[in-house]
Amino acid sequence: MFRISKIQLCFPLSTFIKRFSSFQATKSVIDKAAIDGELRVFIVSGEVSGDNIGSRLMASLKKLSPLPLRFHGVGGSLMSKQGLTSLFPMEDLAVMGAWELLPHLYKFRMNLKETIDAASKFKPHVVVTVDSKGFSFRLLKELRGRYNQQRLENRPVHFHYVAPSFWAWRGGESRLGGLSEFVDHLFCILPNEESVCKEHGVEATFVGHPVLEDASYFSLVRTFKPQESNLEGSSFSKYSLPSDSTVISILPGSRLQEVARMLPIFSKAMNLLKDSFPKLVTLIHVASNSQVDHYIGESLCEWPVPAILVPSGSTQLKYDTFAASQAALCTSGTVAVELQLARLPSLVAYRAHFLTELLIRYKAKIPYISLPNILLDSPIIPEALFQACNPSNLASILERLLLDEKMRENQVVAAEKLIRLLNPSERGMRNSISCSDFEYTPSNLAASTILSYAKR
Repeated sequence: MFRISKIQLCFPLSTFIKRFSSFQATKSVIDKAAIDGELRVFIVSGEVSGDNIGSRLMASLKKLSPLPLRFHGVGGSLMSKQGLTSLFPMEDLAVMGAWELLPHLYKFRMNLKETIDAASKFKPHVVVTVDSKGFSFRLLKELRGRYNQQRLENRPVHFHYVAPSFWAWRGGESRLGGLSEFVDHLFCILPNEESVCKEHGVEATFVGHPVLEDASYFSLVRTFKPQESNLEGSSFSKYSLPSDSTVISILPGSRLQEVARMLPIFSKAMNLLKDSFPKLVTLIHVASNSQVDHYIGESLCEWPVPAILVPSGSTQLKYDTFAASQAALCTSGTVAVELQLARLPSLVAYRAHFLTELLIRYKAKIPYISLPNILLDSPIIPEALFQACNPSNLASILERLLLDEKMRENQVVAAEKLIRLLNPSERGMRNSISCSDFEYTPSNLAASTILSYAKR
């Protein structure tokens, strides 16, 4: 118990309380949690890629924390394996686009209220939101408002993992300053984001891109010729594809709305492509989303070429599937980076509600949509966007991608440069908590930053 000495009472009591509160505020997260004998983390993710990031962060926190942890919040199957019981299905938050959100607005608000109430009752030391900035920022803003209303002295620290893509939109940087009102620290996954965030008054750390944690699986040395992929010894070899098959990985997305929009277009493109490649086989990757799983399963009866469904959940299987493929067709997203790091020549496609497309055309300030092209500032990966995302155009580009060795080589070679850009230097380690067996990964760096964080 803290005791007030006679010397301390020489100061006015209000002055002492203010100084003591200031001392408390400068203590690290783990020091404050030690008073309760546990670290309580409220963590929220609203989509499949965020579930992956969140689960890895949870695992790193458990590994690095000297205290037992309790988790509460919203997440998917991967986060549940790390000990999270989700308040409601993560898929309820997986809505993307301004106009696409409107039919879900009431449910969105109800989910937000439920999450705010649950966070308040949990009394966390730390709140972590992962991507899904539409929901995440509203949650953090309203939680901060509630702390102010209740005049909480020992407020939870707010972290947001994956900085908003301010660099992609007109006026994006000007809106960064407002984040400091409800976000204490941002985890950036791209180079140069950290410095820009700090310039606008937002504390930030560049931890590196989450797909770097798959690096141990990048053992494939891909040639530029599609017929030379090697399956021997891989977890995918059990499917026994004929050696003369033309294999394309299909990745239609992780949200139901985008899969429902993109898969029919992909199906028609495969129907056109099968004339040029009569032994065409497709490997359709199914995201960890029950709604998507059901939709794709029902769509198979109309799929024009042989297809194998590839379930999510196994990183090894995913990259072995990439190794079995000669090309990939994907909906724009994190997967574009995964395919690039796996050295699989790819085509990125994207369609949305026509009003959302108009909004993107008006607000976007960069010419590309896929992250590898943005970072390399070059159209290394072909993109078929909006009206150009039609079956005939997709089939035409894929045919070139399968036959043009120079086009394939450009993508494979560019992967090396991309890896260097996405990997932070060891400088990030100097702020981490001491741990003799600390191994650099984006999740470990983020976890150590959380545990050692002391609000300025």
